[in-house]
Amino acid sequence: MNPADELARAVEAVLFAASEPLTVHDIAAHVGEGFDVRAVLERLEAEYAGRGVVLVRRGERWHFETAADLAHVLRREREEARKLSRAGIETLAIIAYHEPVSRAEIEAIRGVQISKGTLDVLMEAGWVRPAGRRESPGRPLTYATTPEFLAHFGLASRRDLPGIDDLRAAGLLDPVDLAFEELAVESAGENA
Repeated sequence: MNPADELARAVEAVLFAASEPLTVHDIAAHVGEGFDVRAVLERLEAEYAGRGVVLVRRGERWHFETAADLAHVLRREREEARKLSRAGIETLAIIAYHEPVSRAEIEAIRGVQISKGTLDVLMEAGWVRPAGRRESPGRPLTYATTPEFLAHFGLASRRDLPGIDDLRAAGLLDPVDLAFEELAVESAGENA
């Protein structure tokens, strides 16, 4: 067997045995420095494409996971879908687009207070985590999204979040939001 194939086998074994996604540096620590681990990962990603198990990159970390179209085969029990409340969805969106963000900043953006339960639900789902304290009076706790948030929504990084044009094209903006945005654009044009 040639050295490239041996290296691919070693990288594959390391990823398979890992309990969590690994960076290129983590993998290199196992298989040895001096190899182009990224090239091997890209080769394995292509080889596993379309199979029951796929090699996935989330941010800068790599892991094997079941192909999305086969997830239903592995479910042994029926999952009870819980819908997020409108407050939960708004809070998650604010955190995703503005992180790290404090409770007061979330409330200022939403225009209403949020209940502690809203953040608890998002943290219980594994999508939001405490992200430290702000260096301001009172040292408020800030919140940020997690790698599980990215994985659940199929995002490689926060840069993949949809922009306003994407949301408009998908019909996800309320008519009230669109009217407000058009009014803001018109006002900006008059002030120019």
